[in-house]
Amino acid sequence: MSAHLQWMVVHNCPGFLIKRNKLTYSTKPNNLKARNSLRYNGLIRCKTVGEAPAANGKRTPAASYVRTIMNKNARAELSSIRHVICKNKYRPDLKASAILRSQKPVMVKRTWTRPTKSF
Repeated sequence: MSAHLQWMVVHNCPGFLIKRNKLTYSTKPNNLKARNSLRYNGLIRCKTVGEAPAANGKRTPAASYVRTIMNKNARAELSSIRHVICKNKYRPDLKASAILRSQKPVMVKRTWTRPTKSF
């Protein structure tokens, strides 16, 4: 199926869309800019670049794309991302977005504890 036909099917999928401030954002995997556009869509393009924090879980299913897990400091990860994208001839237009996304701090969810009842 062509990419344009896939885009016509997927572009209004409400499961991934967030509409805020008169703009439409997307939460699709491998979408670095979080824009709802054909150019940055991670489901349609054949070569995509995604950024996610490394999980310690080992049970991940086999996929049709290659994942490179980088557990390095910020400076080493910056050069690694640059080399992976340039040497493997991935899309150079996503290089800056991938580098900026890797430098963002990871937000940790706080667990809410219920206060104990006193009897």
